[in-house]
Amino acid sequence: MRHVPFLLGSYFFFIVPAHAELILNEKTSNGTPMTTPAITSNISPQNDNFQRCIANLRSQAISSGVNESTYDRYTQNLTPDYSVIDKLNYQPEFSTPIWDYLSGLVDEERVQAGRQKMAQYRDVLNRASQAYGVPVETIVAVWGVESNYGDISGKYPLLQALGTLSCEGRRQSYFRGEFFATMRILQRGDLHEDQLKGSWAGAFGHTQFMPSTYERLAVDFDGDGRRDLVSSVPDALASTANFLKQAGWQTGMPWGFEVKIPQGMSVSGESRRNKKPLSTWEQSGITRIDGSSLVQGNLSATTSAGLMMPAGANGPAFLVFKNFDAIYSYNAAESYGLAIAHLSDRLRGTGPFVTAWPTDDPGTSRAERREIQQFLLKRGYDIGAVDGLIGDKTRQAIRQEQTRLGLNPTGRAGQQILRAFRQEQARQMMQ
Repeated sequence: MRHVPFLLGSYFFFIVPAHAELILNEKTSNGTPMTTPAITSNISPQNDNFQRCIANLRSQAISSGVNESTYDRYTQNLTPDYSVIDKLNYQPEFSTPIWDYLSGLVDEERVQAGRQKMAQYRDVLNRASQAYGVPVETIVAVWGVESNYGDISGKYPLLQALGTLSCEGRRQSYFRGEFFATMRILQRGDLHEDQLKGSWAGAFGHTQFMPSTYERLAVDFDGDGRRDLVSSVPDALASTANFLKQAGWQTGMPWGFEVKIPQGMSVSGESRRNKKPLSTWEQSGITRIDGSSLVQGNLSATTSAGLMMPAGANGPAFLVFKNFDAIYSYNAAESYGLAIAHLSDRLRGTGPFVTAWPTDDPGTSRAERREIQQFLLKRGYDIGAVDGLIGDKTRQAIRQEQTRLGLNPTGRAGQQILRAFRQEQARQMMQ
């Protein structure tokens, strides 16, 4: 549910942990499908160190509210999974441009699936929206980006992953808090151990709550006496709405909108955080992207907004309000927040952003990525399943094909290589 983004120019690097990235690419670094980590009983010095660490954490856990019997029960046969340390320390081999990030998360498939979910859970969503003041579309957008509406929620046993992260690697203090929170959840009986599987860093359920966030903000919305974000869609959706409300969501206000910046206007120092009244922005000559006034609906001239340009001055620009900050707090990355905001707008019926991203090789949808994979399979590459998830094998095959076709071998599954494949196929069909 939370990751630490680093922004370098128009490229975002995601380090810890980016669950939305599972939806873009649910594969391990070697290109194979992600599976539940194997649990081994082999005794080794490293495993001995883990067992000593777990024993030493017992008193801290008890001080945090974990019963002695609970701690002993869930750590008695606990073994480490050191693959999560590799992921904690993993530095991406290539950057992810924001146009790739958004094209994979907000495409026609996810929009159509979201509308189906809105219809399927109309009553629940309307009740949650009324209770917490968050629009239905925003709740569903979080669900779609976090787990593709429950299809991808992670397969790592939380106790094993968080126990390992509590004893090895960076940020051990943070992960220990989540480790103990997981035990307190089990202790209360809301969820069972076999339900608590999620991302390698501990996020779980339909909308990927960290255990400590679950403790603070999860709600029982279906009335069965349990807060179940794994098996109960009503609980998960209402808990997400509650999160956004507690994060400062302002009912009836927008997250923001795309704007047009006058040519030559200096945008140095502007950011999401540097908010100014809309009247100030209007005096600068900024308008909505369609040229209309900034002050519309519930907005007033004194409403404060920040100017956000995620790809720099030559890409789309947005004025964003406090509701964007509420979305941002869910996962602490502007690219993530923009994906949620944009998907929520698309679910309302609006179109894509008007301003083009500053690239000659825009991103591809999941359907287009599957098409690229089909071409690669026909060329004889062993890339695994055609699933629209771009792993290392697919990237390596793309590099080889880009070299063959005289293109820059970036390994990106962008529009450029897709056009080249389509053109080559068309020529072959005409021969």
